[in-house]
Amino acid sequence: MCNSIIYCVDVINTDDILPSLEDQGVHQLYPKGPNIDFKKELRSLNRELQLHILELADILVERPSQYARRLEDISLVFKNLHHLLNSLRPHQARATLIHILELQIQRRKQVVEDIKRRREEARRLLKESIGTLEDTDASFVLK
Repeated sequence: MCNSIIYCVDVINTDDILPSLEDQGVHQLYPKGPNIDFKKELRSLNRELQLHILELADILVERPSQYARRLEDISLVFKNLHHLLNSLRPHQARATLIHILELQIQRRKQVVEDIKRRREEARRLLKESIGTLEDTDASFVLK
């Protein structure tokens, strides 16, 4: 059992289990490999989706019977977009966890500083009280 979330992070299994598009029987429209430029690929897929939607509108006006192929193309682009976004989820979760831990550290440092400040204030009050008691004791001795 972990005593602190900071130490538990290393214990958590972070194996990403996201089946590939090929495993799902879907053609992958973006490059394969670990070094994917997500921003570039998402923009590219978004432009491709816009183009297919415009083509669908054109086909629906001119040749309504041929709309099925465009719908398949749009579905393929959506599946690729969805898969690409899902592959970013582990990165997003790690970044969120790091942010939460940084906030916790910041709050704990503030609490420690507050405790130190209050401790110094208590010491000062104790010294003043001892000084007052010593002055009072000295005045009783003189009488």
